[in-house]
Amino acid sequence: MSRPTKAVVNLSAIRHNYQLAKQLTKQPALAVIKADAYGHGATAVALALQDIADGFAVACIEEALQLRRVGISQPVLLLEGFFTQDELAVIAEQQFACVVHNQWQLQALLAEPLSKPINVWLKFDSGMHRLGLSANDYLTAYQQLLHSPNVQQVICMTHLASADELTDPMTHDQLARFKQLVQPLNASVSVANSAAVLGWPETYLGWVRPGIMLYGASPFVKKQPDSATALQTAMTLQSSLIAIKTIKKGDTVGYGATYQAPETMYMGVVAIGYGDGYPRHARSGTPLLVNGVRCPLIGRVSMDMLAVDLRPVATNVQLNDPVVLWGGGELPAHEVAEWADTIAYELFTGITRRIKVEYMTNMSDL
Repeated sequence: MSRPTKAVVNLSAIRHNYQLAKQLTKQPALAVIKADAYGHGATAVALALQDIADGFAVACIEEALQLRRVGISQPVLLLEGFFTQDELAVIAEQQFACVVHNQWQLQALLAEPLSKPINVWLKFDSGMHRLGLSANDYLTAYQQLLHSPNVQQVICMTHLASADELTDPMTHDQLARFKQLVQPLNASVSVANSAAVLGWPETYLGWVRPGIMLYGASPFVKKQPDSATALQTAMTLQSSLIAIKTIKKGDTVGYGATYQAPETMYMGVVAIGYGDGYPRHARSGTPLLVNGVRCPLIGRVSMDMLAVDLRPVATNVQLNDPVVLWGGGELPAHEVAEWADTIAYELFTGITRRIKVEYMTNMSDL
């Protein structure tokens, strides 16, 4: 026997969501599995996609090497490029593709003798103002890379800042800047992230980079495109009731006594807390599923436990009954995230090491 708290990851759903990206865009797609596949397990996800993925994208060389160690032979892109010049020899040996987003990286790559040429994704800052070269530097850098013996191919890329807002004109502006810049180059390009794949068909210009959508979470907080309804939830975070109590009107619950019972009522204690990655700042009212019925969280989340109002399930509840914190097809992670003033990305990547992860290929096995 062991603590009942676990994350169940449906690999079939991740395969479905990757194939949805391909179906929508009709373009090659890099499955973005940085940050341990957004908390879903990078090696497990990569192996599940190995036979259908055109390639993978990670943040750094450590994540890329992890994939090679388990036999992933497809292209792997380093989204932040390299951090020190000595990484270049490994990048060439392993045939990783590499983003170049600043002048230091550009000059280091041009100067370092490599055993094999590599594919370079040259990043343009089209308006996000995070990583990427300016328009003034971009064309010169492109020509330098194109004529370098260290470079096999140059792919032009940019990153969209507001694609998760379907009415925000910034996406149109960024796309126009990018297209104007690269139009004379006749180069392969990459623009679309998950939000663009789902909501902006005009960005389907070349390689797409689905990330959060692979895991069944919509990147859109407000208006949802129709395509987002086809996503399948990949992670179900679940635990069980370890205590059931009757509290009287006026009784308080949890640290700080922030919740006061409005009447005599049943409450339950669930074996999960912020030590497992459940957000501490989730407010009273955050939905949970107890025996498949929505019940609100009450009081402050503790390190190992949280409390739930059991009135919606009345007396149809007992010790060890299952509780879903998000997922299961009925409780989207982005809905839970809103109650904690965060986003689904942070929920997924915040899962801690003490959470057991179980993999399955069919949600009916739950």
